[in-house]
Amino acid sequence: MSRIAKQPVSLPKGVEVRVEDTTVVVKGPKGQLSMPLQEGVGIRIEAESAVLDWQPQVVHHAGTARALLANMVRGVSQGFERRLEIIGVGYRAQAKGKTLGLSLGFSHPVEYPVPDSITIETPSQTEIVIRGVDKQLVGQVAADIRAYRPPEPYKGKGVRYAGEQVRRKEAKKK
Repeated sequence: MSRIAKQPVSLPKGVEVRVEDTTVVVKGPKGQLSMPLQEGVGIRIEAESAVLDWQPQVVHHAGTARALLANMVRGVSQGFERRLEIIGVGYRAQAKGKTLGLSLGFSHPVEYPVPDSITIETPSQTEIVIRGVDKQLVGQVAADIRAYRPPEPYKGKGVRYAGEQVRRKEAKKK
């Protein structure tokens, strides 16, 4: 039995959850998200909360469905944010409309096209803030940007998540 799926998802003020056929739609002040429901998993709306109902043969999907629903509710009410830091001499970032310009030590600047539902800010040249309502998309955008120049273990140069610990290696000795 899934302990996670038994917990109801509380709905803050201004958040509306609808079930249309096999799709759940969550609408809030920051936007709207939708997700297909696994066959055998249903959602019941009660007083200011959403409760999952499932059939015994799909209990393994119930906890995941509840976690995804909770992330959707949080996304449309508060939103998600991911911060990146750029470490290295001459490495910098600049947000230009719907593209992010990165100078990461290559012979050419890297231009990253920003998806529609994501906003990217650069408070300083070495800091990137990614915001959006979809947790998966915010994380994917952060991972894509980090993949251009992941932190290397000798000097620590590259793009890293804020607060990420990079294990450093000792340089070769003669």
